[in-house]
Amino acid sequence: MGGLGSGFAQDQKSSQEKITGLFPGISFSRFVNSVESQTSYQFYYKQSDVKDIQVNISAKDNDLADVLKLIFEGKEMQFRIDKSKRVFIYRSGPFHTGLSANFFQQEPQQGEFESMSSELDLDRAFAKNKLWVIGSSQSSDTEPTARLSGTVLSLKTGEPVFGAVVYEKTNFTRSITDENGQFSLELPKGRQTIYIQHLGQFQEQRQVEMRGSGSLELQIDESIVSLDEVVVSSDRLSNVNRTEMGVETMSVSSMKKLPSVMGEVDVIKSILTLPGVKTVGESSVGFNVRGGGADQNLVLLNQSTIYNPSHLFGFFSAFNGDMVESVALHKAGMGAEYGGRLSSVLDVRGKYGNREKISGRGGIGLLTSRLAFDGPVGDKTTFMASARTTYSDWLLNLVNDKSDLDAAAASFYDLNLNIKHYLDEKNEISLTSYLSHDSFNFVADTLYDFTNRNIAVNWKHYFNDQLEADFSMGYDQYTFGIEGYENELNAFEFDFNIQQYHLKAHFDYEQGDYHTFKFGVDNILYNLQPGDIMPLGPNSIVLPETVITERALESALFFTDRWEVTEKFTADLGLRYGMYRMLGPNQFKEYAPDAPKNDETVTGIVDYDKNETIVTYGAPEFRLSGRYILDNFTSIKAGIHSTRQYIHQLSNTSAVTPTDTWKLSDPYIQPQRGYQTSLGFYKDLNQGLIETSVEVYYRGMSHLIDYRSGAELLLNNDIEQDLLDTDGRAYGLELQLKKTTGKLNGWISYTYSRSEMRTSDTELSESINGGSWYPSNFDQPHAVMLAANYELSKRANVSVNTNYSTGRPITLPVAKFYYNGAEQVLFSERNAYRIPDYFRIDLALNLEGNHKVDKPAHASWSLGVYNLLGRSNPYSIYYTPVNGQLKGYQLSIFASPIPYITYNFRF
Repeated sequence: MGGLGSGFAQDQKSSQEKITGLFPGISFSRFVNSVESQTSYQFYYKQSDVKDIQVNISAKDNDLADVLKLIFEGKEMQFRIDKSKRVFIYRSGPFHTGLSANFFQQEPQQGEFESMSSELDLDRAFAKNKLWVIGSSQSSDTEPTARLSGTVLSLKTGEPVFGAVVYEKTNFTRSITDENGQFSLELPKGRQTIYIQHLGQFQEQRQVEMRGSGSLELQIDESIVSLDEVVVSSDRLSNVNRTEMGVETMSVSSMKKLPSVMGEVDVIKSILTLPGVKTVGESSVGFNVRGGGADQNLVLLNQSTIYNPSHLFGFFSAFNGDMVESVALHKAGMGAEYGGRLSSVLDVRGKYGNREKISGRGGIGLLTSRLAFDGPVGDKTTFMASARTTYSDWLLNLVNDKSDLDAAAASFYDLNLNIKHYLDEKNEISLTSYLSHDSFNFVADTLYDFTNRNIAVNWKHYFNDQLEADFSMGYDQYTFGIEGYENELNAFEFDFNIQQYHLKAHFDYEQGDYHTFKFGVDNILYNLQPGDIMPLGPNSIVLPETVITERALESALFFTDRWEVTEKFTADLGLRYGMYRMLGPNQFKEYAPDAPKNDETVTGIVDYDKNETIVTYGAPEFRLSGRYILDNFTSIKAGIHSTRQYIHQLSNTSAVTPTDTWKLSDPYIQPQRGYQTSLGFYKDLNQGLIETSVEVYYRGMSHLIDYRSGAELLLNNDIEQDLLDTDGRAYGLELQLKKTTGKLNGWISYTYSRSEMRTSDTELSESINGGSWYPSNFDQPHAVMLAANYELSKRANVSVNTNYSTGRPITLPVAKFYYNGAEQVLFSERNAYRIPDYFRIDLALNLEGNHKVDKPAHASWSLGVYNLLGRSNPYSIYYTPVNGQLKGYQLSIFASPIPYITYNFRF
């Protein structure tokens, strides 16, 4: 077994020998020879019965009976093991091991009977043994290979299976299903055996006769046979074979193993464990990807835009984990079907419910409770509904600075309803709706609230085996409000509101064996109310004020081609052309040429009528990448991508807060522009059980926004006077080692990255740091992340997160001086100093109930501690005058260990 890196171990205290080893697609006879050479087992079987059986498993300290159960799963085979360690393999039917009484010079032994036929589903057996003919024998195609495309569906729910591996062993050809369950792979013509693998499902196989290119629908069933440490990973080798680089996919099962806040699956906290993804600290609503701003990330839920993806100041994700199907983060350049942001796309796909029966799940914790239901409505409709809320303010008492938080209170909730209706085999319609709301007050006289509202309708149509279309339309809204009632005279109400209507048409087309095309059109109509203030109550003397509403239309055409140039080289070629028009009514001031923008340089005012074009922007965006496979376990990838962003977030704080506003591009604020080049090396070790990757990147950006000192961002009709046009650059190195199977699994990553900005204004009075490069607010050069999970047993696992990063930049007062008799403070250059480094350890223990399949309900417990060491990680450094001197203080969010316990259930 040396060539396989496998071995066998025998327990000296027991006569039962254990099996340990990796068997990557070997014949059954070779498997038997390996076992017999290392143990005292003897096998008896007919070669003709097992000639088509291949063994593709990994085992660790398992009973031979458990291993054979997995090998024979779904096959018309049985086995018996007697006390003499004889193993009899035979096809279903009567079988006798009793021989003449004196044959072994002892009494006949009664063997342990293990039968799989009682669990064998006849439909699955038929599907496995049937020969599926693909293509036409009448075809004049002389190519030696053909293209097999199709969809992998769950036999239980009818839903597409994301992340399944469809492969053929002889030529080592494989494909990973996308979020729609679709796959495509090239096979030699003739008879082939293809295999389908996915975590939590049976390993399925199909016999196909490839006469030409065609399609096949594959259904896989959930496995109910629980075997100790027999691990099959559907993602194995996807690290090497995936064409895209910088794409991180996370399943709900992998997120469940991470230490979470209050025992819930958290999408945002999960992606923060990935290399290249950072946040400036606790209480930050957004996240930063490869040196980009938080507003440069497009967050999607079933194609709807989520402007604020967090609850409770970033402590919770806005996504209820019970309704999440899959998560994909595109950080090294997005496909041409995505647009509108510079840095990344976080694509969250929600569930639409199963087609078999009503089921439910939920959880009750110290801070939140949640509940979700899904199932069929009739024969053709499914639904998924979920709700989550919080009911305690005790967490705020753990904030280190309690002087202003004695009267603090916070609450949130979110609701989801997804419905899918299957019209016929070629048409399905789905509805996605989402509502989230937060309200909080830090002091007794100010109330904040913000809300996400999203609704979208999608129609998917399959024209034929090669062409499908996806049409969608929807409405997205984000609002926040502030109510101040310190006294009746100054009581006020402030509101911000952004709405967008989207209409999209996307097409997928497979042409022949080597090209997969995606093309389509996107349209977004923005309606943005920058803010208005109104008196609150009859005694308030606050004067009403409203900033002019902004409107714009953003459209784009896109086209991509995944071209399999050779068996080893695949290229993704994409082009997106974005078009942007700002629309009236609106009003803008004109300024003197080559002069700072202020009231003294105003030369006139221009008014625009309703729907009149104010300014137009447009440019092509290129998306080019390629992958070259060096061998079965090694590949290199490279890419260059250009992007544009027509909407900007206005925030003069380092961390994104719910009160930050958004601004559309206008005659003075140009669209952000960027490009990224990246190169990666990917190597899988130990037959794909360990994944390693190295990626380097460089990003160039222009027309980013920074702020003059003392900038007024709220209720400012002349916001261009307080903004500075800047250039940006970011570069870095990302290292990751991941172990996906075994009792100990997880990953460790290191990121070195720099993010810098420079004002592009030529006037010295308009520049920052004299026009030199300076660190951005989210520049954190070093970051180390360890996410590890250890399975104590089938019912218990313990996990730990360790997170270290360099402190973010800060501008500090360095001296004081007197000017015209008044004391003034002299500040350092922009971001010349850093707050102390960040370090946090989280610990969690997950306990499952027993795994009996026929139980009406299943329960589990999640226990853990957030910030186990109670480290006072600095959120900010601030100064206040005390007795005529400036004294510095450190604000830490959640500087104490936060224990939690959550009861989870499903039925």
